[in-house]
Amino acid sequence: MTAISMLIDGRAVAAGNGAVFERRNPLDGSVATTAPAATPDDARAAVDAAAKAFPAWSAMGPGARRALLLKAAHALEAKGEAFAAAMARETGASGLWAGFNVHLAAGMLIEAAALTTQIEGQVIPSDVPGNLAMAVRQPAGVVLGIAPWNAPVILGVRAVAVPLACGNTVVLKGSEVSPATHGLIVEALQEAGLPPGVVNFVTNAPKDAAAVVEAMVSHPAVRRVNFTGSTRVGKLIAQTCAAHLKQVVLELGGKAPLIVLDDADLDAAVNGAAFGAFANSGQICMSTERIVVDRKLGDPRKGPVVLGSVVDMSTVERCNALIDDAITKGAKLVIGGRADSTLMAATLIDHVTSDMKIYHEETFAPVKAIVRVDGEEEAVRVANDNEFGLSAAVFSRDVARAMNVARRIESGICHINGPTVHDEAQMPFGGVKGSGWGRFGGRAGIDAFTELRWITVQTTERHYPF
Repeated sequence: MTAISMLIDGRAVAAGNGAVFERRNPLDGSVATTAPAATPDDARAAVDAAAKAFPAWSAMGPGARRALLLKAAHALEAKGEAFAAAMARETGASGLWAGFNVHLAAGMLIEAAALTTQIEGQVIPSDVPGNLAMAVRQPAGVVLGIAPWNAPVILGVRAVAVPLACGNTVVLKGSEVSPATHGLIVEALQEAGLPPGVVNFVTNAPKDAAAVVEAMVSHPAVRRVNFTGSTRVGKLIAQTCAAHLKQVVLELGGKAPLIVLDDADLDAAVNGAAFGAFANSGQICMSTERIVVDRKLGDPRKGPVVLGSVVDMSTVERCNALIDDAITKGAKLVIGGRADSTLMAATLIDHVTSDMKIYHEETFAPVKAIVRVDGEEEAVRVANDNEFGLSAAVFSRDVARAMNVARRIESGICHINGPTVHDEAQMPFGGVKGSGWGRFGGRAGIDAFTELRWITVQTTERHYPF
């Protein structure tokens, strides 16, 4: 068991009332982590600390911020073993998935460091003689980042890296499922030498989440919020932000379609689908959820049954119900099947139709649907027949044909002849429809986490119309 603390104004602290909560190992039920159960007052104190640190951090030169973020990337990489152990205890993650998380998260910090000198404005022609009109990007203030458990290092770092590069200070609200893993991110940032209060860390018991988030979003110093998680919770976050007129970036659920056209390279499609569907036991927002296959291609290829851990028994129970519903309504089980523990088999269900729950609902597990279609028109219709729109993929040997199909898919991301699961720090990452709004990554991240101001300088005498 690991006991962790919150970080407020550079100090490790407990909850104000001394309360804690436990996160249990999904494989054996043992206590994985004991963490502070923050109160709303604790949450407000974290924002106060970030607000106090904001003037100095926002005034720091880009080179100095860059150097600290680069140090943080190296400090994060040095904690690879600690991250692997924490992720295994808290979420049942494999060492391979943990290593990938650390590698990509370090790259995100390096990319954020590079962005410190890319925060640009523009000079805009003015109709007023002698008027120098400028659009200037400036740090927004305190940014609240709310990160999930499924890719905890990647998404925890993403919640804070670009905001810090832009000159904002941050509060990271750790996931109730992976508090120790998120705490290691904050440790790496502190070891890099970021000044006290620039990064603050809050953990809360699940029952207190709404009150803690409300306390921070309503704080006048919080100027941006970013949330990655389920569409259900994202809608609640959006409502809270709207009530307080706070800008928010939301990256939410997905039901990613992978379209296999009749001229696809089947080896490439099979490999892309297998990776996209079953990496991290299907617990990725971009996971391939629907394999949309032209009927001309025949039956799917079978592979060995592979077991992977999921985060809790509620996921198992929900997926068992989805499997039962589909089979009762005429679907065919290709591989895998029902589970009785958090070790779930990679499962494919063929001939899924729109009257089955698995056609519409995100499994967030290694249970995936195959939908048969006649031609690309029906493939596009099926791909768009969903409330979500995060990632998608199209496989075809005719790239022009695939590009035309990709343009018609309602998703923020689409990959041609590649898997639905693909992330790079410099790319504009986000979805449409029920998958959220706004974009993380690269210049899109700069736009999200800075204020765009119009500033003018009158360089000559100005004549007024009265």
